[in-house]
Amino acid sequence: MDKHGKILIIDDNEDILFALNLLLQPYVEKVKVTTQPERIEYFMASFHPDVILLDMNFHKDASSGEEGFVWLKRIREIDPQAIVIFITAYADTEKAVRAIKEGATDFIPKPWEKDKLLATVSSAISLRKSHNEVNQLKQQVAALESNRPPLPEIIGESESMQKLFHEMDRLKDTDANILILGENGTGKDLIANFLYYSSPRVNKPFVHIDLGSIPEQLFESELFGYEKGAFTDAKKDKPGRFEIASGGTLFLDEIGNLTPTMQAKLLTALEKKQIIRLGATRPIRIDVRLICATNADIHSQAAQGDFRQDLLYRINTVQLHVPPLRERGNDILLLADHFLHLYARKYKKEIKNIAPSAQRKLKEYAWQGNVRELQHAIERAVILSGAYTLTADDFMLVPVQGPGKKKTDNLNLEELERSAIEQALKVSGGNMSQAADLLGISRFSLYRKIEKHTT
Repeated sequence: MDKHGKILIIDDNEDILFALNLLLQPYVEKVKVTTQPERIEYFMASFHPDVILLDMNFHKDASSGEEGFVWLKRIREIDPQAIVIFITAYADTEKAVRAIKEGATDFIPKPWEKDKLLATVSSAISLRKSHNEVNQLKQQVAALESNRPPLPEIIGESESMQKLFHEMDRLKDTDANILILGENGTGKDLIANFLYYSSPRVNKPFVHIDLGSIPEQLFESELFGYEKGAFTDAKKDKPGRFEIASGGTLFLDEIGNLTPTMQAKLLTALEKKQIIRLGATRPIRIDVRLICATNADIHSQAAQGDFRQDLLYRINTVQLHVPPLRERGNDILLLADHFLHLYARKYKKEIKNIAPSAQRKLKEYAWQGNVRELQHAIERAVILSGAYTLTADDFMLVPVQGPGKKKTDNLNLEELERSAIEQALKVSGGNMSQAADLLGISRFSLYRKIEKHTT
C-alpha cells in the first residue's frame, strides 16, 4: 500500500488505538487517534482525514452499536462524502447491513486480520481520492460551461497583425506558457482566447482572472481556494482558479500589477506545480497551461526590481506583442466598419457607412485606448446619429495630449501623474474604465493612484 492518505481513529480502548496506530503508520501519510468521539468535529475541521475508523461502542459492556450510528450520522452531516469504516467486537450481518445503509463504507471486526485491514483501509483511501477527482471534474465541467470564451473574431490585414497571426499559428500545437504584451485595449484577451481554441487543451477548462481587480488580501483565496472554516465567511469549501483550471488553461490578465508578496506566492505555485487551499494542509497537484497578459513594461519592471526575474522566466516561454491601433493603418477602418454593423443591428439603426471625412478623422486620431476606445466611439456615434451615414461631426474625439494643454515645464512626476489622471477623467466624462484605458493602466490601479493623490 502506498504511503498516502490521512486516517482518524476513534475508539475508547487506548490499547486498540496504540495497536492500530502502530500498524498503519508505515503505510499512510498521517494517523490521528482519540478516545473521545466528541472531538470528531474538531479533527474533521483541522485534520481533514481521508478515512475515519470508528468504534461502534463507547461504554463498557455495550454491544448494541447505537453510539456508533449516532456518531456516523454526525460525521455524514459534516461531510456527506466522508469515508467511515466501523470497527467492533460485536459484528453481525444485521449491523453490517444497517451500517452500509446509513453511510458506512466498510466493517472491520475485532480482532482484525492485518492484511485484510490494510487492504480495507487502502481501498477506502482510493475511494476518497476518487470522490475528490469526481468533485474536481464536476467543478471543471461547470467552469468549462460557464466560463468558456466565445470563439474570437480577430480583424486585421496590416503587416503587424499578419506577423502576429503567423506567430500564433506556430503556437497552435504547443503547451508553452505565453506572455502577451500590449497597450490597454489592443485585444490581448482575444489573443488569449484564440490561443486556447487552437491548443491541445481546447476541451478542457479556460479560466480567466483579472489580477488588477483582486485586492492583495483576496489573492490566495481566489487563486488557491479555501476550506470551510478557513475564515469567518468560509461557509463551505471553495476551489481556487488554479484548481478549476487544472488540465486546461489559466489566463492571468494584468499580471504586471502583482505586488511582491503576490508574485512570490504565484511563483511558488508554478515551481511546485501544486497549491494549498487556505485552511488546508494537504497540497493539491495542478497542471495548467499559463497565458499571461500585461500592458506594463514588465521587462523594465524586472530590471528595476519591481517584478521578479524568476517569475518572468516562468511565464515567458514565448512572448507575443499586440500592436497598438495607431500602427495598424487601414485596420482602423476595417474595425470601424465591423463595429458600425454590429451596433447598427443592436440599436436597430439604418446606418450603412462612414463618410470619407469621418474616415480621415478616425485614421488621424491617436487612439490611446486602442480598439476598445474605437469600439466605444463607434457605439456612441451610432446611438446619437439620426442619419444613414456617420460623419466627422458624429465623433467627438479629444486628444489626451497635444497643443493647448498644460505646459510641460514642470517635470515633477507626482504632479504630471495627477494632471494626467485629471485629464483622463475629464475626457472620459468621469467613466473610470475609459479613464483607465486612456492612461494605459487597470481600473484597480487607477483607484489606487486616485487614493494616493487625495490623501
